[in-house]
Amino acid sequence: MKFVFDLDGTICFKGQPVSETILACLEELTHEGHEVIFASARPIRDMLPVLHERFHSFALVGGNGSLVSKEGKVQHADAFTQEDVQEILRLIEEHQATYLIDSDWDYAYTGPHDHPILNNVDPARLAKRLPVGSLKSIVKILILTADDMEGLAESLKDLGVVIHRHRNENVIDISPQNIHKWNALQRLGVQKEEFITFGNDANDISMFQQARHAVMIGHHEELAPYASESISLEGDCEGAIVNKLKDLSASSVHS
Repeated sequence: MKFVFDLDGTICFKGQPVSETILACLEELTHEGHEVIFASARPIRDMLPVLHERFHSFALVGGNGSLVSKEGKVQHADAFTQEDVQEILRLIEEHQATYLIDSDWDYAYTGPHDHPILNNVDPARLAKRLPVGSLKSIVKILILTADDMEGLAESLKDLGVVIHRHRNENVIDISPQNIHKWNALQRLGVQKEEFITFGNDANDISMFQQARHAVMIGHHEELAPYASESISLEGDCEGAIVNKLKDLSASSVHS
């Protein structure tokens, strides 16, 4: 069985790396013959610091599905068209917005120097911070502030790009057209109803819709209708995740 995991808010919390408790359980899954895949909104560059290096060669889906890495190398990147980039940058200027813009590795940043997102941006200093015009391609855009976030979100919808609103962080997450996590998982050979997934946010919906079994961590109103079950963030959440993985591993082997 394939097991697919979102990162932030699912198996790692408050910007900290995935704990050894969970990593050891994931490693046990592989010893039992399962495949472990990670699928995050983070670009590959920012997934690596929260995963121990022994997991860096695993299949990684980054940028909400725009990036795919295998054996430690980015194998595929879906970028915005030049026309979309020009129009998004025009809207950014019109709404006096600040941003984090990612290429397949490097990035551009104009947000506040104390924005919480900076804690997760290239903490291992693996990339270069460049002017947006120097990025060779653009695979993901995160709007951090704007004079009218709602108006900007509405204007972006007209472009047909994929938009996720992380309302608890008050940011707008933009991906190229038709890009989502399930799209990338298919590139890795994952098939419908032949995987188990864990997630916590709206950008996990595409995976939950196609999974054999989907476990929601915490509660998200948009994601909940697609979840097979949920695990509370209260109490020993990590222990509950480990126990659930052991149960799902055993049941999938027997089935």
